[in-house]
Amino acid sequence: MVAILSDGAQISVEITAVAGAAELFRALTGSAPTGVWSAPGRANLIGEHTDYNDGFVLPFAIQHRTAAAARLRADGRIRVASTFASEPVEVALDDLDALFPATGSGTRTPGDTAPATVPEWAAYPLGIAWALRGLIPAWAAATLPGVDIAIASDVPVGAGLSSSAAIEGAAASALNELWGLGLDPVTLAQAGRRAENEAVGAPTGIMDQMASMLGHADAAVFLDCRSLETRSIPLGFAEAGLEVLVIDTGVKHAHSTGGYGERRASCERGAAALGIAALRDATPADLPRAAELLDEVDFRRVRHVVTEDQRVLDTVAALAADGPRAIGDLLVASHASLRDDFEISIPELDAAVEAALAHGAIGARMTGGGFGGAAIALVDHDAVERVSDAVRRAFADAGFAEPHLFTVTPSDGPRRDV
Repeated sequence: MVAILSDGAQISVEITAVAGAAELFRALTGSAPTGVWSAPGRANLIGEHTDYNDGFVLPFAIQHRTAAAARLRADGRIRVASTFASEPVEVALDDLDALFPATGSGTRTPGDTAPATVPEWAAYPLGIAWALRGLIPAWAAATLPGVDIAIASDVPVGAGLSSSAAIEGAAASALNELWGLGLDPVTLAQAGRRAENEAVGAPTGIMDQMASMLGHADAAVFLDCRSLETRSIPLGFAEAGLEVLVIDTGVKHAHSTGGYGERRASCERGAAALGIAALRDATPADLPRAAELLDEVDFRRVRHVVTEDQRVLDTVAALAADGPRAIGDLLVASHASLRDDFEISIPELDAAVEAALAHGAIGARMTGGGFGGAAIALVDHDAVERVSDAVRRAFADAGFAEPHLFTVTPSDGPRRDV
């Protein structure tokens, strides 16, 4: 990876995110950072588009991470640089409120992206700084020192592995320590969601940030998206001889464009018609009444969310009772629901799932927000190469671009690395 600074100088960035962020920081400032903090991406085992419906999700943090190298500065300004971009972005901390004016609704209008004066990549760390300042009294925010932040990542972008939440988590962890805020991981996750909703303009729920901030090795995070209560769920993949194979289609998605906001609005209409606060409050027994009250499209959106919530609960129960080999059918059912009822799959994702299942995967489904990104397959360790080859052949036969395949491991959340 190569980063290009505003003066045209190029630096070679190490493969690891931590080394890359530290090297970029030195190239940017001429000196070493105070520290380097990192946060993971995440894979969602099951529970898609349930988070913003106050439902249940079961993601896990992965070994791929984003790192933020940072150091305070005395002039009240924040400068952010990234290996994703050719030039750093610098603004006064006091200008963040004007840059990201609070909407009062908790999210920008769907599709209303980051301000044109800020590149979208920079809206993530700047949005975190803005959201964190909003958590403390105005007089205290006015006294916060400026900061330089350099960001590097090995989380695949646009692949449904929450590269955005990893940026937010790394930046939030750095600022939380450097500014001495003492905020807990859940509060940092909430700040990340606010940054993504209001600074970036992506109407996402809380799952991605919570998974990144609260992940543990060999475990998933069972999250109640209404109460924000969490429980660590042992996965036992390694003990069972299983791998999680990610199939990145290479088709990039963007939450702030596309149909994500439309699906969210459809869910809100469904909840209103049923007279409930959110679709979390509906059960499969409510679906016949929903069919009478809603048009066909909104009903299918509602049916996905209601049945997906149940699949999450069933997956947690199956893992506890019978282990990870018992959850394959639930993953397959989740994909079918996302494809047919929520209509956010694409031909590449369907081909990935079908090829993986046909060649020995225990279960497979698309993951992430949809409209691109990745699928995951639960595969025996000895079958990873066979399944991977089958997926590549299926893509070649269909005329699709070659997918990127790799395994992910349930991993720990944020940490200070340097």
